[in-house]
Amino acid sequence: MTPGGEHARWMRLALTLGARGQGRVWPNPAVGCVIVKDGRVLGRGWTQDGGRPHAEPVALAQAGAAARGATAYVSLEPCNHHGQTPPCSEALIVAGVARVVVALTDPDPRVSGGGLDRLRAAGVEVVTGVCEAGAIAAHRGFLSRVTRGRPMLTLKLATSSDGRIATATGESQWITGPEARRWVHGMRARHDAVLVGAGTARADDPSLTVRGLGINHQPVRVVLSRRLDLPPGSALMRSAQEVPVWLCHGPDAPEAARAAWDAAGARRIEVPTGLGGQLDLALVMQALGDAGLTRVFCEGGGTLAASLLSADLVDDLAVVSAGIVLGAEGTPAVGAMGIAVLAEAPRFSLRETRALGGDVLGLWSR
Repeated sequence: MTPGGEHARWMRLALTLGARGQGRVWPNPAVGCVIVKDGRVLGRGWTQDGGRPHAEPVALAQAGAAARGATAYVSLEPCNHHGQTPPCSEALIVAGVARVVVALTDPDPRVSGGGLDRLRAAGVEVVTGVCEAGAIAAHRGFLSRVTRGRPMLTLKLATSSDGRIATATGESQWITGPEARRWVHGMRARHDAVLVGAGTARADDPSLTVRGLGINHQPVRVVLSRRLDLPPGSALMRSAQEVPVWLCHGPDAPEAARAAWDAAGARRIEVPTGLGGQLDLALVMQALGDAGLTRVFCEGGGTLAASLLSADLVDDLAVVSAGIVLGAEGTPAVGAMGIAVLAEAPRFSLRETRALGGDVLGLWSR
């Protein structure tokens, strides 16, 4: 195998390891690291829950003294700043690795090439750009937060074949099957937060937790409600002490509602309103980024979906379609967007399609 092929082989492993941290390490990136010498893996690591420790010290601890003279494969540039722990670039130097292969330079101003410069200054060989496209995809949420000031957003739509999410009477459980619902729980687990609008929170009284996968970690539950007009005693309010609930509301939210949610243990984020008196969604996403979120999974409803699409805030579109037809009187998956010509419509590129039991999943990206 050529050196380039060997590098790609181990970097793919590092990317796979890093994915284990998705949804669990924000505001940090979900990094993977592999320590290799003479074709043998000496240590493997990924960023641990809460973002500490980083992937490199975990892998180095496994490798121990054998790391001296080895090659470290890291899916993102090793950090170069003192935070809660010493810089990972320094840890690699102290361990005596001979070469560091990096998939992607970190755009965070605290790093941004500094980690690689420190390694080179210490005499460590540095190779960059291995599996770069895969690393960009893996770290999209972190990169979005650092470069755009907001998390990446995945919008999920679970619909009938004709794009409806409920019958004319509002019945919606269940349009899609158990395999699709299990996939949704997996997506919740891989995102930092699950987002819904107030209408969905009122109509469905959802818990928005990960269930049935044997996973203890839960995403933040985020609800957009300008006036905090959510039912008291809801599933979200009852569980806010155990699983985080964040409420994005406007300046006109009543004091009584604010106090009730504060007492329940929720976190409130006040956001200015925009056109039409509704929450400014760009500022909502910026506030979520400021709070540390990197990956958000939006589960509706139709009004919020339309608003996010109209504001050009949707990065990925995940559509699960069932083999059922509900007709024009059913509730559409996406609310009115005021699109007069096709050129005005948000357009996405197809990444993948696959079956989820009797349903079909389409994954699309901007």
